[in-house]
Amino acid sequence: MTCDYSVLECLLKAPSKAEVVKLCREVFTAVNRSTVQLPDTLLSHCQQTLQLTQPQARTFVQSLGSILKRAVFQGSTDPHEVVALFPDDFHKNLRDLISKIIIDNMAEWKSQAVNAHVSLPKLADFDWRVDVKTASDTVARMSVPTCILSLQVESGSEQGEATRGQQTVNVELSKETLDTMLDGLSKIRDQLSSVATR
Repeated sequence: MTCDYSVLECLLKAPSKAEVVKLCREVFTAVNRSTVQLPDTLLSHCQQTLQLTQPQARTFVQSLGSILKRAVFQGSTDPHEVVALFPDDFHKNLRDLISKIIIDNMAEWKSQAVNAHVSLPKLADFDWRVDVKTASDTVARMSVPTCILSLQVESGSEQGEATRGQQTVNVELSKETLDTMLDGLSKIRDQLSSVATR
């Protein structure tokens, strides 16, 4: 996605600063969720608010989205670094306004960008119980306690949707398997702690 800086100057036609803030938020949300098709409601809003044709509105949304995504990828809230994203001949007041909007929304947009990526399943909740078998076809398996671990797993979302799929996975663990797992988890905890304190 390339940025046509000249088309961004149509933001000067916006009726208020609040409208510019609203447009920036809507554009970031739209381009963050989809790389294929922009919402018609956003394009028509830009057309009406900024007096643009449909092709101009599409170019505007893509250009503004490009600079907003680049700013979030850079991740800096230092005003000098955000201002450096614009060319030197860009309208100064508009550059300062967009830079302020980027800095004010950085935390929220970073969160949106992270949530929009495909991710591994996450552990949402778990429960456990101890079962003792009282009937079996072999005497050796009777009265042997086992741990039933019930994991509630939240599947990753491709487009950062609010609704994520959840499923329950049940695992039966013998005492030996549970000991091995707990030992492994202790090692993982220690490694994470050592990395976090560096």
